[in-house]
Amino acid sequence: MIDAIRNAVRLPDLRNKILFTLLILVVYRLAAHIPVPNVDTNALRTVFGQNQLLGFLDLFSGGALSNFSVVAMGVYPYITAQIIMTLAVGIVPALEQLSKEGGEAGRARINQWTHLLTIPIAAMNAFGQAYVLTQSNPPVLKNFGFNVDPLATVSIIVTLTAGTIFAMWLGELISEQGIGSGISIIIFGGIVAGIPQRIGQMLQTNPVNLLFFIAVTVVTIVGIIFIQEGNRRIPVQYGKQVRGTKMYGGQSTHIPLRVNSSGMIPLIFAISILIFPGVIASPFAAPAGQPENIANWVVNAFNQQSPVYWLTYFVMVIGFTYFYTDIIFRQQNLPEVLQRQGGFIPGIRPGKRTEDYLNGVLQRITLVGAMFLGLVAILPFLVQDVTETTTMLITSTGLLIVVGVVLDTMKQLQAQLLMRHYEGFIK
Repeated sequence: MIDAIRNAVRLPDLRNKILFTLLILVVYRLAAHIPVPNVDTNALRTVFGQNQLLGFLDLFSGGALSNFSVVAMGVYPYITAQIIMTLAVGIVPALEQLSKEGGEAGRARINQWTHLLTIPIAAMNAFGQAYVLTQSNPPVLKNFGFNVDPLATVSIIVTLTAGTIFAMWLGELISEQGIGSGISIIIFGGIVAGIPQRIGQMLQTNPVNLLFFIAVTVVTIVGIIFIQEGNRRIPVQYGKQVRGTKMYGGQSTHIPLRVNSSGMIPLIFAISILIFPGVIASPFAAPAGQPENIANWVVNAFNQQSPVYWLTYFVMVIGFTYFYTDIIFRQQNLPEVLQRQGGFIPGIRPGKRTEDYLNGVLQRITLVGAMFLGLVAILPFLVQDVTETTTMLITSTGLLIVVGVVLDTMKQLQAQLLMRHYEGFIK
């Protein structure tokens, strides 16, 4: 593998792609340290340590939210727009038809709509985040609100929205001229950038916990790779066709059904929903010293220290894994594609029987992926029982992102090397 990386660096075009990717990451990290005006940094650190929503969003901003920089929202609004469009394609017949029959032009149109949808989502997220920081105790932002300072309010919203578009543009530059998926690499860079600081903190507070976290991280990474790369190969046979004096077809191949085809999306869905009960119930909770009501129970139950929170998280991750996998499978429409191309699964009749067979296999193997995702999701809670802290080198969602990005980038490098007759990655 080291030889393969050395071969990639020696190739001028691949070396330029790698250097370009690193340059874009440096530009993004510099932008992550340019703060929005009128920010109280001391108050920001206090509020950031108390608010789980901000901590979750900071993951997708690449650490920029902890500084409340111009790219504080990162590419999170774009990811949200992608999820919405993916669900819409599976639900709205017109979008589904455009995706299937429109070809490259149809996919380009859907991608364009995703970009346009990102703008209002980013503006709403910018207002929401700024408003939360204004109402925090102590307040992080001053002079925010249309009834307080309209010009300053508009400028902050526009700045944060433009920061998201800028981050999205950087990611697409990496996809076009660099190596790997640009949006994922932007997130990857932010997650990895925080590891040295966490290691330093653990070395000062509890070195034994550091060794334990390193062991847990390594085992989890191995498990993620095993599940992410796992698939069930469904044999497919193509019938022979005679055209004139020539015979076509007759070859055998397979359909790789992935154990986890939903990636980290179920975790994003689940944790985004779990945030809302506590946020909604907080204003209705009884103050300290007064009899507690149902709102107090909701706030306590959906706190990250509560077993109810983690159990619900586990169940929701499993449910969303099945939900998202089913949507992706329906969009691929494999039974119809096989029948149209003259392919069939040996022993299974084409059409409805093939669809039922593939659905049955997919549901069984998805159970393994869903259970594993659920365990990865509640890993901080399990770690808490051993170390009495939920601080980890990388969060469970972050681990999925990091491993997925590394695997995807390695595969792209492998493809580039194979095109140039290098075999270092497959030895």
